[in-house]
Amino acid sequence: MTTVLSIDQGTSGTKAVVVSPEGTVLGLAEIPVRPRYSDGGAVEQDPFELLNSVVEAGRAAVAQAGAIVDIVTLANQGETVLAWDPVTGDPLSDMIVWQDRRSESICTELANHKQLFADGTGLVLDPYFSAPKQAWIRRNLTTEGLVTTSDSWLLHRLTGEFVTDVSTASRSLVTNLDTTEWDEELLDLFGLRNEKLPMILPSDALAGTTTAFGGLMPVGGLIVDQQAALLAESCLEPGEAKCTFGTGAFLLANTGTKAVRSTSGLAASVAWQARGQTTYCFDGQVYTAASAIRWMQQLGFISHAADLDHVSAQDSGGVLSVPALAGLGAPWWRPDAKAVVVGMTLSTGPEQLVRAVLEGIAAQVAELGQLVANDLGQPLKRLRVDGGLTQSKVLMQAVADLMQIEIDVYPSQHATPFGAVALARMTADTALSLKDAVITWQPSVSYEPKWSADQAADFRTRWRAVAETSSTS
Repeated sequence: MTTVLSIDQGTSGTKAVVVSPEGTVLGLAEIPVRPRYSDGGAVEQDPFELLNSVVEAGRAAVAQAGAIVDIVTLANQGETVLAWDPVTGDPLSDMIVWQDRRSESICTELANHKQLFADGTGLVLDPYFSAPKQAWIRRNLTTEGLVTTSDSWLLHRLTGEFVTDVSTASRSLVTNLDTTEWDEELLDLFGLRNEKLPMILPSDALAGTTTAFGGLMPVGGLIVDQQAALLAESCLEPGEAKCTFGTGAFLLANTGTKAVRSTSGLAASVAWQARGQTTYCFDGQVYTAASAIRWMQQLGFISHAADLDHVSAQDSGGVLSVPALAGLGAPWWRPDAKAVVVGMTLSTGPEQLVRAVLEGIAAQVAELGQLVANDLGQPLKRLRVDGGLTQSKVLMQAVADLMQIEIDVYPSQHATPFGAVALARMTADTALSLKDAVITWQPSVSYEPKWSADQAADFRTRWRAVAETSSTS
């Protein structure tokens, strides 16, 4: 039986959880990190702040647990990148976060090859993914050292190894979705062909060992954060889907063991690769969810995220919001899109605007659900959800109303680290199946639609028209 230290390194913080063989949390530590948002679409993080948060959170969780840790696992941001010195391990640039849009011009230059990227990688040619940002670093910051996703640097600092995992690599725009190997032609288009690239590991592989958290510990079971949550929420069969409400909102659906491409503008990626079998997923992104809530805090509409339901009006009074504060993802893929609020009158107050923003987030999630249904050829039957914003009953009910399906709330705030725990267990115990490795759970609460199908359709039609003005402005 395996005790796991699972580290979830995210955009706004690092969480470390020590989990017992029975699935009990023995130790927990969280340390915030602070992205810097600047003009021109820049979003950056201090690499040493991230590294220190990983080490400090991990050590604190282990100390609190008072147990022997059998293996360490890491879930990462997926598309955040940096340049670093392979000899010293020191960063040569800041972290360029997944939200950063400065590589948009590079994607524009390669627009004639967008179908080649879609066919090869399953992804849309967009600054969201890692290779455009890596190319931007090479053009604008430094040609020295290595340029990789954040996980490779963190793992090198922890273990001395130079690796990434297959789910992270599949988020790059330079990994072939069918072979799960680096694609030299696509690397060449980004000017990255001569770069030294990390070894791509399956999700149940041992990555190395570390002494960063106490005694010598193996490290393995690596995965992207969103795919980790998909696994934790037991989305093990094709058509099962989840949405994580964090800094952004991310809807992923299991598509099985065949590498299929979306025809609706979704991204197709590796979900995980375990016991020699690759499982794939579709995913869509709402770039601003909790970040939109922080924006409302800055404006003084709410004091804390916990105030959302208390402040929110019973209805928006006709106000519609597209909170595209960092652009729009699928199906628009418009990094230049701007937030839009329409329908305000002299009687509109903060409470109507709060309601409209929450409904705007829910409407984007509903659009993603429809795209998944279009690609799968059948509607989603229910949606599993996790993340801090699931505590907002108003938001969750809006998602159920607009999607017209039942919403099951994951009972823990640790979906991402729990998903990584499953893969770490498989790494430590080669006889353990994927299903048996996942921590069992029951929804803490479920939401059923209260709106009629006609009411939901009417809202979504009106909201979609506003979204189109946002994406074409």
